[in-house]
Amino acid sequence: MSTYPEPSVIEQLIENALSEDIQDGDITTRNIFTSGKNSVAETIAREPMILCGLEIFKSVFKKLSPQVNFTNCNFKDGDEILTGDIIIKVEGDVVALLEGERSALNILQWLSGIATKTNQFVKRAAPVKVLDTRKTTPGLRVFEKYAVVCGGGTNHRFGLYDQVLIKDNHIEAAGSISKAVSSVREKISNDKKVEVEVKTIEEVEEALKNKVDIIMLDNMDAELTRQSIGRINGNAKTEISGGVTFDRLEEISKTGADFVSIGALTHSAAAVDISMNIKIGK
Repeated sequence: MSTYPEPSVIEQLIENALSEDIQDGDITTRNIFTSGKNSVAETIAREPMILCGLEIFKSVFKKLSPQVNFTNCNFKDGDEILTGDIIIKVEGDVVALLEGERSALNILQWLSGIATKTNQFVKRAAPVKVLDTRKTTPGLRVFEKYAVVCGGGTNHRFGLYDQVLIKDNHIEAAGSISKAVSSVREKISNDKKVEVEVKTIEEVEEALKNKVDIIMLDNMDAELTRQSIGRINGNAKTEISGGVTFDRLEEISKTGADFVSIGALTHSAAAVDISMNIKIGK
């Protein structure tokens, strides 16, 4: 399970976002208002969603104005939000609210979009567990994998360093599944799981002969998937991968597979619709 991003990583994200958007200051806002004018912003969901990134959203405004306050905050990451719900109210200096609005919303909409899409896939695939992939935005993986967990999904390996996954190019270069598995097992500890990608029944047989922990059924049609899972018969965990769409999930849910990995959770999730309505205080 992905842990919440480290404070230093969040700080860097916020600094990058604000530097990109504000630089020396919002020339529109700063030529209409002066600092010190109090305002209140309602953050409103414009569609149903699974919330993710709320504390990061708050940190954007805290970065711009430590005196900012948050009220009407009855939700947390992972909660289901309905259309029209007030997610949070932000109270503080109008310049800070206007300058931080876009960056804060971009983060909240982006992460909530991933969490929402994941939740939809998780419900449709059950009881097969939904895994994410490494198909993430460069430099932002920790946030996107956190959002997957908020949506009810499960993290696959975080990077190339934390789980063995022998794929087609490894097999081709090594000469066979057996040679690749043997080489890996000579050099890693016994507690490390070994996963192998297969495309044919013959490769399934070879993976089973090598007693791998997880067999990834890559880009197999429904019939070949059924045959492969039947042949594996619980002797290894099974993961369906490749070309997985939302429409296929109902069929996949009935296969008896343990996992389905889906790159679209992170590389194709649309941002959800959230707005901020700012009013000047009396």
